[in-house]
Amino acid sequence: SADVEFPQNGAIANTNIGRLNNTTFLLSSIGTYLITVNVPVPEAGQLVLTLNGAELPYTVFGRATGTSDIAGTAIVTTDTANSTLTVRNPAANTTALTITPTAGGTLPSSTHLTIVQLA
Repeated sequence: SADVEFPQNGAIANTNIGRLNNTTFLLSSIGTYLITVNVPVPEAGQLVLTLNGAELPYTVFGRATGTSDIAGTAIVTTDTANSTLTVRNPAANTTALTITPTAGGTLPSSTHLTIVQLA
């Protein structure tokens, strides 16, 4: 299962949260984080958050039908400094997902990952 790419930065208000590459984000401080994800995918599917490469089963979100974005929200707590976070198609799902960067028109549509440190 490949990690979802988030190739552009939005506003960054907390230096404890950073980008390692297009798919992996660094949570440098031990803490609790609110994570929201919004990914344009044209087929049924699921996504899951990973922490340090391990899928977090309580963070699986998806949809059975339709053409709306796959979106979800979760609270993740880290117990080690410099933890990494990704979003991916769960390993148990064998069907690849199609990310549609131009969903609904010719302009790029945004794929969002928001990370807010709560504590």
